[in-house]
Amino acid sequence: MVLLDFNAVSRKVGLSRKTIYCRIREGDFPRQVKIGRASRWLQHEVDDWITSAAAAR
Repeated sequence: MVLLDFNAVSRKVGLSRKTIYCRIREGDFPRQVKIGRASRWLQHEVDDWITSAAAAR
């Protein structure tokens, strides 16, 4: 299991902080995992989201 920090997620998907958190609220982006005060995303969930977004084109 690989965890990504926000900067890695943002670079990978090409979205801003505001857009990512807006899409999380809308249920259109994987939720982060809280580890202490840090937020991390599961790499396979982000990769799955990218794949589904590409398939929806």
